[in-house]
Amino acid sequence: MQPLLVVAAVVRDGGRVLACRRAAGRDAAGRWEFPGGKVEPGEDPAAALVREIREELGIGIHVGALLDRSVTPRADGPAIDLACYDCTLAGPAPGSSTDHDALRWLPPERLAELDWADADRPAVRLLTATPEEDA
Repeated sequence: MQPLLVVAAVVRDGGRVLACRRAAGRDAAGRWEFPGGKVEPGEDPAAALVREIREELGIGIHVGALLDRSVTPRADGPAIDLACYDCTLAGPAPGSSTDHDALRWLPPERLAELDWADADRPAVRLLTATPEEDA
């Protein structure tokens, strides 16, 4: 079974990163993730990310460099091939989400305090690594 191609935005603003908690009734409900969604067949990943963020959060973003791409297996379906991109706001910050029941802005060093969805954990590890850990 082919992995499901998903894109996510690591939205940064003033030294903080946006974390979103999955609402009840959704996959990984109650766990935190970077916002985003599925890439449609033939769709450019960056365009998919801009579309998904507008649909979920009602905001615009600038998509930057790829930060992490990891494949996470799932017991109940295809693996998740998640590409996380460095992003910045293209206007005001979001106030709500169609897919999430909480939005939180945190400094990168505090991201590990949250209970992250499995597919987002590699990007969180990357963002919370200290320079000594990278060496």
